[in-house]
Amino acid sequence: MDLQFFDYKYTYPLESGEALPGFRLAYTTQGTRNADGSNVVWICHALTGNADPVDWWGGMVGPGKFYDPEHYFIICANIIGSCYGSTGPLSVNPATGTPFYHDFPTITIRDMVGALDLLRQELGIEQIHTCVGGSVGGQQAVEWAITQPNLIQNLILIASNAVFSPWGIAFNESQRMAIEADPTWAERRDDAGVTGMKAARAMALISYRNYDTYGFTQALDNNEQLDGYKAASYQRYQGEKLAARFNAFTYWTLTKVMDSHNVGRNRGSILNALNQIKARTLVVGIRSDILFPPSEQQFLARHIPDAVYEEIDSLYGHDGFLIEAKPLTQIIRKWLGESAKVSAKVL
Repeated sequence: MDLQFFDYKYTYPLESGEALPGFRLAYTTQGTRNADGSNVVWICHALTGNADPVDWWGGMVGPGKFYDPEHYFIICANIIGSCYGSTGPLSVNPATGTPFYHDFPTITIRDMVGALDLLRQELGIEQIHTCVGGSVGGQQAVEWAITQPNLIQNLILIASNAVFSPWGIAFNESQRMAIEADPTWAERRDDAGVTGMKAARAMALISYRNYDTYGFTQALDNNEQLDGYKAASYQRYQGEKLAARFNAFTYWTLTKVMDSHNVGRNRGSILNALNQIKARTLVVGIRSDILFPPSEQQFLARHIPDAVYEEIDSLYGHDGFLIEAKPLTQIIRKWLGESAKVSAKVL
């Protein structure tokens, strides 16, 4: 799928008080917009996702899937701070002529959403039929529904939250400590900290899955084993896999973004912020999720006006939002119902 690019050429003030000297967003679109623009589905990606939802959410997006481009105009943009075509730490800082690296400014979910909204305006999108996101994508979606309460008709938040927990921050800080322990991290080069990031990713994976996941998928070969465990090789494999497509600067930046997520910041309270949402809202939790536990989604559903809460069971913990396409499809189809179809052919 071909990337398209939106270049914002003006200074972009950030929530931290810093600024970006403009930015680029990479994005993809699928399908055709209705004449009245009523079939727009905006998908917000998670931590290491990209602008092509078919790549990482193929069970939900694509021909014949629930979000079928034959019926919907589907858009997904790579967030600022990431490394898949949008402005991030490896982008050139025009003030120095060299990559930002460690000097990339502090950004937040709110900054990301502001950039997405500028892209929306550039594309002339006045209404979003459905905004959906899981994990960090859900953090973007809920923030967008608060900042633009009349924009989104249907809001779907999966395995996400209103504020990132001390538990989650502790996981992220441990991962950043692993990156810091890599002696190359102090260097200004694209692959700085990559060995540390491999260890960080291995740590993260434990929070994305759970005890039962590993017991089932990485079971011992036999009772005589002294080494060569599947679980050990799996952790190393996952670190190598991420290192082939990501960089430590981006990983560092985006985990910091997660840490600062709090919809109540400068809005009086979290409850006051959630009460501003006007979108028809579905919140989905995953029973086995230890990173974004169901209590966080239940909190969202209790405090977003008229929100509906559903829960799925999954062996895969937090990663279930990427894997469990069938139960997610069933839940969303039931929730949308007949009245929410965008045409006679949809669903």
